[in-house]
Amino acid sequence: MDHSTANSWHHLPTDQVVARLERHFDVGLNDAEVARQRERYGPNRLTPRRSYGPLMRILFQFHQPLIYILLAAAVITGVFQEWVDCSVILGVVLLNAIIGFVQESRAIAAIEALARTLTTEATVIRAGRKLRIPSPDIVPGDIVLLQSGDKVPADLRLLRCRDLHIAEAALTGESVPVGKSLALLRPDTVLADRKNMTYASTLATFGQGTGVVVPAHSHG
Repeated sequence: MDHSTANSWHHLPTDQVVARLERHFDVGLNDAEVARQRERYGPNRLTPRRSYGPLMRILFQFHQPLIYILLAAAVITGVFQEWVDCSVILGVVLLNAIIGFVQESRAIAAIEALARTLTTEATVIRAGRKLRIPSPDIVPGDIVLLQSGDKVPADLRLLRCRDLHIAEAALTGESVPVGKSLALLRPDTVLADRKNMTYASTLATFGQGTGVVVPAHSHG
């Protein structure tokens, strides 16, 4: 699957989407196909990037070209006994490090929290049967059924849609649930306007829909 295809699910007709994923719309994956997809893509969960400890994160705040320049300026002003200027420069460097450390810590905590919220259950069709499975067990090519109150377990290209509305505030910041449709879209349609797609961590607030799981890098 080439990169252009992976980023164009919203631009393809539903029959081509299913064909490219080599899946049968009403049958879904069988056990062997699930095993192959899981081996290829891994579990359906957000894996936080391994981070350094607090001490290393603080030290990395000083590992920036601008900080090097400021520290050199502080040394020079210190040599000339310009203690006020030296103190101001060192204060700016220290404040920058504190702010950067706090922001990075909050970002790490947010990613970890998001990973926990993504763990839920979903209804899928596999081998012609309707099953309820944990979201980490979902793989690309799975056929997922959505209804009001369901959390979207993975990135989906919608195949069927009936008055489906999705709350996408976690993704786009849009406070009002977005109505979904099967209409084909331009290849350059931005993420927030891809009405025939739903994305992991969003919430179905009304209606029903059916979608096929596409690889996560399809956000494009």
